[in-house]
Amino acid sequence: MIIILLGPPGAGKGTQAKDLAQRLKVPHLSTGDLLRQNVKENTQLGKLAKQFMEKGDLVPDNLVTGMFVEQIKSADFKNGFILDGYPRNLAQAKTLDEILKQRKGRLYVIYLDTCEAIIIQRLSGRRICSACGANYHLKNMPPKRDMLCDKCDGELIQRTDDREETIKNRLAVYLKSTASLIDYYERQKKLYRISGNDEAEIVLNKIINLVSAEDK
Repeated sequence: MIIILLGPPGAGKGTQAKDLAQRLKVPHLSTGDLLRQNVKENTQLGKLAKQFMEKGDLVPDNLVTGMFVEQIKSADFKNGFILDGYPRNLAQAKTLDEILKQRKGRLYVIYLDTCEAIIIQRLSGRRICSACGANYHLKNMPPKRDMLCDKCDGELIQRTDDREETIKNRLAVYLKSTASLIDYYERQKKLYRISGNDEAEIVLNKIINLVSAEDK
């Protein structure tokens, strides 16, 4: 079983991927984690990717795909895996299809369909400690004292990309860049839409019920 999680920023892809990996007992492969791992281990691909990451540029498709291919050769991935952050465009999706032709197991592309109001509430409520980097949320995980970190008393701040006007722009960019990707999987009848507006546990159970029913 191979699961691809798609959805806009704030849809909860990372949270769902980690929880699904534990429940289904398959590894979770995040593009961000994969890039950081290769850079940390100073692999050849990591050295090349670092040059782009340090400038704030997107890492080219061929480097990301190279890391991905190397990772799934591992025995840990023989029974399937969960993808978070890959593919991010149509070219990567087509490359992934070619890679998966050599593997057994059904592909599920799950789109966490989340409304703008919920996304803004989730992302704009995030706060980070300016001293130690601890994460909080004004509604879901508030600090014990107003705008002070529970761990070190540091001031809590809002990241620039978590401000409402920035979030709206990120959403517009995401929807524009992924429209062709979503259409690609819909035409293949591999795309499943699940509401990402619900609480994380509800969304998780919906995904598990979906893949369990379809896999029978």
